[in-house]
Amino acid sequence: MSRNARYILWSLVLTSLWAGAGAEGADYFVPSSANPKSQVVVAQGNGLLEAYLPDDKRVESLFNMGLERFTHASNVVSAWRMLLNTNDIVAIKVFSKPGPYCGTRPAVVAAMVHGLITAGVPPAQIILWDKDSEDLRASGFSALGRRLGIQVCGAIEAGYSPTHFYLPDDPVVGMLVWGDLEFGSTSRDAGRRSFVTRLLTHPQTRIISVAPLINEADAGICGHFYSLALGSVDNTRRFEQSSDQLSVALPEIIALPEIGDHVVLNVTDALLGQYQGGPSGFLQYATELDQIWFSHDPVALDVLAMRELAREAKMFGGSTSPAGSEIYTNAALLQLGVCDPAQIQIDRVRNF
Repeated sequence: MSRNARYILWSLVLTSLWAGAGAEGADYFVPSSANPKSQVVVAQGNGLLEAYLPDDKRVESLFNMGLERFTHASNVVSAWRMLLNTNDIVAIKVFSKPGPYCGTRPAVVAAMVHGLITAGVPPAQIILWDKDSEDLRASGFSALGRRLGIQVCGAIEAGYSPTHFYLPDDPVVGMLVWGDLEFGSTSRDAGRRSFVTRLLTHPQTRIISVAPLINEADAGICGHFYSLALGSVDNTRRFEQSSDQLSVALPEIIALPEIGDHVVLNVTDALLGQYQGGPSGFLQYATELDQIWFSHDPVALDVLAMRELAREAKMFGGSTSPAGSEIYTNAALLQLGVCDPAQIQIDRVRNF
């Protein structure tokens, strides 16, 4: 199938989804302003993995318990309805590049989708996505989508909106590649902007970011900022050349109204923690944690993730480089969250 044919196909799919989503809003759950600290719930399980393969039922039980604790709800249906409306388009962002063992795990996403459907969100209004559809297929998400009856697509295949973009104050001109909106353009301005995927440009879209606990050389971790920012826009190779570029671009991309304003939940898949070798998956550098983390604050989650991976690296002799810390300092300056661990309130709940 040609690139244009894929874009036309996804435009039809998205148009159908948007037409089915109502315009009425919901009173979305937000943390209390009376407490200035960022709230993080860490749900702790036991024996969730066997030979690195998740036990789906145990993972779902832990996920639901953590979600209920995070929203202070008495059941899963109430918890999800505090976060979003049943007529929303729910775009679940995963990080699939490391594969099914060390990236976002399908079992965690399946638990989430089961809860959403039980809460009344139609499967046709749930989109599971990442930047590249091939990574989604290789990680088992395409098969999961067929089983659950939900949409699964890559941002590249869905195409990019010419009217929604990120333009840095001092733009580095990118080396455009196939899939970028301006690839092949002869305009003098080509490569200065990064365009937002069409998956996120409808006002009724709600984003859930599900990031694994895995390191990355320049960003420190492949967390919510790295995964969501680089997955949401095209022409990103220019930012991945150095940690300095990433430290500015990632927070500013997340701060775009089309992205940051639509995120209703951040979930860190911490069933395993990989402290070295990311974004590729290397199980020899991974430790089993049996945890799932929940927060509205992606900064807090990523800062805690960096601390956890540093702890693991120190314990097992890996690199403890503090790369990526400026990302979260800049993010805090943009009021995207809290980067001071002393201002992060952790609520631990156990399911043994």
